[in-house]
Amino acid sequence: MIGGYRGEVTTPTQQLAPALDIDTRLTEIERSLNLLLNITPVNAAEAWTDFERGDFGTAPTLRLRPLEFEPDMVRRDLYSLEIENVTDPALHTLFRAKRDEIARQITALEDRDTSRFVYGSLQLYGGIAQPLASAAKELLETIPAQAPNTRSVTAGAFAAAARAEFDRYRAVYPDFPAHIEVRDDISELMVSFGRLLIPETATIRADRVEPLLHHEVGTHVVTYHNGARQPLTLLTIGLPGYDETQEGLAVLAEYLTGGLDPRRLRVLAARVVAIGKMLDGAGFLEIFESLRSEHRIPTRTAWSIAIRVVVAGGSVKDAIYLRGITRILEALVEGSSLDVLFVGKLALDHIPLIQDLLDRNVLEAPWVRPRWLDVPGAQERLDRLRAGASITDLYEGDVSA
Repeated sequence: MIGGYRGEVTTPTQQLAPALDIDTRLTEIERSLNLLLNITPVNAAEAWTDFERGDFGTAPTLRLRPLEFEPDMVRRDLYSLEIENVTDPALHTLFRAKRDEIARQITALEDRDTSRFVYGSLQLYGGIAQPLASAAKELLETIPAQAPNTRSVTAGAFAAAARAEFDRYRAVYPDFPAHIEVRDDISELMVSFGRLLIPETATIRADRVEPLLHHEVGTHVVTYHNGARQPLTLLTIGLPGYDETQEGLAVLAEYLTGGLDPRRLRVLAARVVAIGKMLDGAGFLEIFESLRSEHRIPTRTAWSIAIRVVVAGGSVKDAIYLRGITRILEALVEGSSLDVLFVGKLALDHIPLIQDLLDRNVLEAPWVRPRWLDVPGAQERLDRLRAGASITDLYEGDVSA
């Protein structure tokens, strides 16, 4: 009672309601763009068949799906948001940065299949600094090339393994959603808005099934659904620049569960090297042959790396895996807790902001704990990393063929 009148008590979330309305609109706008699917070739399987039939002598033609939005109309919606009226300083800064990132996504998608696309990709994902390039080169020189592992599983078998993984989460969290799609219009395994998408033509190394489930389901799907439980819906699609930390966390999941084998480490390093060559002006065939001859990357793997680098006019996105795990290792040595990173999709730089919102009860603690944290041996590996480790320390010796 205040002065004889009953005052209405508002929660921290209610107090931020106007700001959260803008958060919702930013999320809706980015969902409409679907950046990930719109820079994924729809004909990769056929392109590989033609490339192989032509004895690897002709660069493939990669087709992208038509855009299902009008860029100018999306820009109009984006810049009509009254972010200047958001009074919370942290959210005001966050929303402005997210608006700028979405604007760059729109321009990049407009520039697909032109020489301008690579500049948009650089704005979104950053370039390759010399320390990262050196680390990639060192990994390729340190880790012996492995013979290709011929044991593989089909898309259907991987989907069955994924359903079993979702069931393990649902046994602890009954409301945990499970969305799995086997599709003929994608070339790579991916998670899009909480859905696990599996290429229909996929052949996945048998020894990579479990690490990939921890990577895709245990990291990307888990953080999506943790974000979906928060009032800040941007935590589902990702705060500005979240990709690098998210992929670093997913690679960490592979390592802690014993699945970051020498072949995988060489692939992560080769992606960085391939991007460096692309930025220096190399085309698909030069990148592909360099990976095979100079770095002894298996033919099909070299193909996959090369098309991911040249797609749409030149993409630097794949550098975020090695850069992301490198920054995660640095954060662990500095004593950073992983727990905040499971609240949703965010970057290491956002930890102070998210912690502030947790402290003010605007956000809640993560709903789901990733299963990979509790795999036997995971905590011992994590303790070793906290004591100090570089990216090359993740190499643990040879694997069986």
